[in-house]
Amino acid sequence: MLARVLGIVGASVAGGLLITVGVTPALAVTGLASNNPIGLFETVPEYLELGQLAQKTEIYAKNADGTDGLLASFYAQNREEVTFDQVSQAVKDAAISTEDPRFYEHGGVDLQGTIRAVVSNVIGGDLQGGSSITQQYVKNVLVQQAEALSDVDEAASQAAYDEATATTPARKLKEMKLAVDLEKKYSKDDILLGYLNIAGFGGQVYGIQAAAEYYFSTNAADLTLAQAASLIATVNNPNGLRIDVAENIPANKVRRDYVLGRMLEEGTITQADHDAALAEEVVPAIKETPTGCQTAGTAAFFCDYVTRVIQNDPAFGADEATRFANFQRGGYKIYTTLDRDLQDTATSAMNEWVPKTPIDEVNIGSSTVSMEVGTGRILAMVQNKDYDAAGSVNGENFSAINFNTDNAYGGSNGFPVGSTYKVFTLAQWLANGHTIYETLNGRERGFSGFTASCDPDGGDGLSYPEVSNDDGESGTFSVLQGTIRSINTIYVAMAQQLDLCAIRDQAAPSA
Repeated sequence: MLARVLGIVGASVAGGLLITVGVTPALAVTGLASNNPIGLFETVPEYLELGQLAQKTEIYAKNADGTDGLLASFYAQNREEVTFDQVSQAVKDAAISTEDPRFYEHGGVDLQGTIRAVVSNVIGGDLQGGSSITQQYVKNVLVQQAEALSDVDEAASQAAYDEATATTPARKLKEMKLAVDLEKKYSKDDILLGYLNIAGFGGQVYGIQAAAEYYFSTNAADLTLAQAASLIATVNNPNGLRIDVAENIPANKVRRDYVLGRMLEEGTITQADHDAALAEEVVPAIKETPTGCQTAGTAAFFCDYVTRVIQNDPAFGADEATRFANFQRGGYKIYTTLDRDLQDTATSAMNEWVPKTPIDEVNIGSSTVSMEVGTGRILAMVQNKDYDAAGSVNGENFSAINFNTDNAYGGSNGFPVGSTYKVFTLAQWLANGHTIYETLNGRERGFSGFTASCDPDGGDGLSYPEVSNDDGESGTFSVLQGTIRSINTIYVAMAQQLDLCAIRDQAAPSA
C-alpha cells in the first residue's frame, strides 16, 4: 500500500515539475516507488503521434441527375470528425466544467486535481480521477492505436491496450509526460477538439458529431444545453450511460444534472439556463447509422464487389487483413460508375423473368452486368438472389455468392461460358488469316495436340477427351456452317489450329 501511495504522490510531484519547469525528473520520481521503472521518461517519445482517427468509409453511386448518392457505409467506429466551429459552445463548456475546469490555465496536467484524487485513489485501491482533458485525450489516442491493431495482430493489440489502460503510477507518469509535450505542440482548442472527436459515447458511436446524430438526430453545432450535458455525461461511462438503452436513462439524467450543476458553478451558464435544462427529461431521438452492403438495396452485390476490389488491391495495404482494417477505419470516399436508375431497371427485369426460388426442383442462377462500351465501366450488376453477406439467412432466395464475379471477388467458383466463347475463337481464327469458308471435320471425337504459348509446357499434354454436339451433328462443315449451327466439334477443331493463349487474349478486353 505504501508503495502505491508513494507512487501516486510521485506521479503528482512529477506533474508539478513537468508543469513548472518542463523537465523529466526520472531519478527523483522513481526513487519514490520501488516498482517504477528506472529511467521511465527516457522510453517515452518526445511527442505522441496522433495519427488518423477511425472514420466511416462510404461508397457512392450515380443518381439520375448525375450527382453522387450514398450507396453504403462501413465502419469499425461510427465517427465523423468536425471542426472547432462545428461544435456548440454548450458542449465545450460542459466538457471543461465537468472534466477539467482549469483546462485553459494548466500546461497539460492539473496538479491540484491530481493531488485531490490521491486520497480517493488510495481508499479505492485504483488509480482513478484527476486526469486533465489533455491526459484523457492522450489515453484515448493510445487506446485507439491499440484497437487499430486488432484486425492484423490481436496479441499486439491486447498488449498495447493493457499498457494504455494499466492502473499503475508508471502509466500515469507516461500519460503526464505525453500530455505536457502535447500542449507544447498543439493549441488548447486543438486539444479540446481532438478530445471531443475521439471520445467514445457507447457502442460503436465515437466523436461528438456521430453522438449528436445518433442520440438526438441533430448536428454537434445544434445541440441544446440539456442535450450537450447528456452527451458529456455519457463520456464518464459510455456503455453504462448511453441513452439508447432505456434502463440507462435515469442514471444518465443524474449525471447530466451533475454536469449542469458544474457548468453553473463555473459560470458558463446562468441560473435560468440551468433551471430550464434541469427541468427537461432525457428524451433520445435515435437515428441509426446503417453499415454494410445489405443497406445498398438492389445494388448490394455490386457493393460487395467493390469491397472485395479494395481487399484484393495491394495499393490499400500489404495484406488482406490490413486492407480490410484500412477499409473499415480509413474514411475512404469511393465513387463508382454504377447508374442507380439502370440498376433498378435491370433488377426489375431480372425479377420479372427469372425466379429467385426453385421451380419444379430446378434452381436457376441468373446474373447480368451492364458495362459502358469502350471503358468497361460497370453501370449495373444484378442477379436473381437477395443479398446475404453471411450466407446465414434461411431461404432459397438468399445468397452470399456474387454470380457475376470469380472467387476472389465474390465467392463464386465460376460458371461455364459455353458457346459464348465461340465468338472469341472465331475472332482469332480470322485474325490468323483463316476464312469462314474453310471446312473441318465435325465428327464427335476426342482432341489433343493443342498449342498454348503462355503455358510453361507450351500446351504439351493438353487434351479434350470427348467432344459431342448438342444435335449429334457429324461430317464435314464449313466454319460458317459450324457457327450458324453452333457445332462444338468444329470450334474445337478450329482451336486446335490456333494458340489457346491468343484466344484468351481476344476475350480479355471484353471481361
